[in-house]
Amino acid sequence: MVLDGWAMLKLTKKADYGLISLKHMAVRGRNRAASAKEIAESYHIPLPILSKVLQLLVREGLLVSEQGVNGGYRLSRDPSTITTLEVIRAIDGPIILTACFAQAGDCELTDQCSVREPLRRVHQAILKLLDGITISELSAEEMPPDSARGHRSPLVGLPVLTS
Repeated sequence: MVLDGWAMLKLTKKADYGLISLKHMAVRGRNRAASAKEIAESYHIPLPILSKVLQLLVREGLLVSEQGVNGGYRLSRDPSTITTLEVIRAIDGPIILTACFAQAGDCELTDQCSVREPLRRVHQAILKLLDGITISELSAEEMPPDSARGHRSPLVGLPVLTS
């Protein structure tokens, strides 16, 4: 996708919602549960989609679900140990920059391809960057919930086009 002359990689809405939710929980405190409804209302996220994302994050071990009056979701471990790469992979699966990296072998263009190796390095750099950003780092500069209305990414505060 190209926006104002810039090609953009993009997060899915679900991955973005997952990151927003984990950041919300980190800001609240690791041991305080947050309900799906509370998060959905704070950030104007559709509750049915958010509920599915939160349940997936529980299954992947990043969140704990608690029942009861003060129940909801909370982080399963310290936010400084949860990376954006973990969250994105838990929700969307593997991050693949180009089809070359998804295929088990070579494609029909492998012998003539002059960009496979440079793109592999770009791909590795993106994975390394995402693996180096923790939920704690996303939470370091608290952003008011209403600013999410324009739907800004929790990653570096840049607008995100979501699918």
